[in-house]
Amino acid sequence: MYFSDRGAFGAERRIHSWLTRERVLLYSCAMLVMNIIVLAAWGWSSSGFMATDVTRPGVDFSVFWTASHMMLNGSPAAVYDYPTFARAESALFGAYVNHGFLPWLYPPTLLLLVTPLALLPYTFCYLLFVCVSAWLFATGTLAVSGISAHFRRPWIAMLVVLAYPGVYVAAVIGQNALLTAALMAFAVRWAEKKPVLAGICIGLLAIKPQLAVLFPVVLIAARAWRTMWVAAISAAAFGALSVLVCGTQSLHAFAASTSFAREMVLESRMQYWFASPTPFAALRLADASVTMAYVAQGGVALIAAVAACYVWKLTDDLRLRAAALAVATMLANPYLWFYELTWLGVALACLAVRGLEKGWRRGEQVILVLAWLLPLYEYVNRLMQLPQVGPLVLLIVLLTIVQRVRLDKQEAA
Repeated sequence: MYFSDRGAFGAERRIHSWLTRERVLLYSCAMLVMNIIVLAAWGWSSSGFMATDVTRPGVDFSVFWTASHMMLNGSPAAVYDYPTFARAESALFGAYVNHGFLPWLYPPTLLLLVTPLALLPYTFCYLLFVCVSAWLFATGTLAVSGISAHFRRPWIAMLVVLAYPGVYVAAVIGQNALLTAALMAFAVRWAEKKPVLAGICIGLLAIKPQLAVLFPVVLIAARAWRTMWVAAISAAAFGALSVLVCGTQSLHAFAASTSFAREMVLESRMQYWFASPTPFAALRLADASVTMAYVAQGGVALIAAVAACYVWKLTDDLRLRAAALAVATMLANPYLWFYELTWLGVALACLAVRGLEKGWRRGEQVILVLAWLLPLYEYVNRLMQLPQVGPLVLLIVLLTIVQRVRLDKQEAA
């Protein structure tokens, strides 16, 4: 494994590098300032986030906190009963969820993890959740990308990582996407040198099992057997503990909730398609049938899995491995909300370091900037209802990673 510069590309392949370290820092600072301005305007227009006719920050976190409150004060299986959960949500938050019902659609593993949340006041708990998740995301991204080496102070590099728009999106929504991205980054960082810790991180992804779908594939490609076995044992133990605490009824109820999510959201809800950077969503918006959309999604998932295996088999560069796994995982999932693009942030940090160290290939700098802005596009697209370009951007990023690996292999031969 390495993070050091192993030499620049040949002069015949080099192009003008306008995406320099200084510009990366400038763009990051500009994005952070814009985030502050947007939050200030949001707070001012909603009377300090107290207006009942405007959605407030942390709306999805209210689902976690409500589930925790019910876990601490009643039957865990009741969390999966939609009328019961709706009444609890309304009693705790009233108009906070903008007069809408947000159901609990997560496995018992996440239910177990969020149980302690309601021991703290909601506002304090939400802020603490965001701060801890953002810190873990930044720490994991710095560890796997080595981006700190390109800035004079580690805190500056952390600022650059946190300026990624996907961080703002996940934070204001109050989702756990920063946590899952951090687990992925740490798992890749430790996969060979600390397989037990890596396996535990992968096992913890059982809170959203669809995001761990490609880990077994790439671990087999890399022959990381110990990490794979620890991951399997960790996931099984985590799942068993969650069922023990939440009861077997919660497992059956979760299975029923997945059917609800598939039929009422994934397959039928246009608002979801505009905010989901997946081939399935793009095809449904193009009036393709559900069957055709699933077939196309399956084809793209297969391509993504093969690309991830190719990268993990041919290179031991942590940055390229993390980038390939992150992007391929997003492409392989038909059920993917815009806030899960935090995984893309890890990939872009890794690719940026590669470009700063070894020079840029033609078109890479433009691709990285467009991909960096993708979370904002997906976030506002529920209102703008523009074409769903997310899967195209992700496919281009994945192709860029594969090209990097292929050309590195040619130059080393």
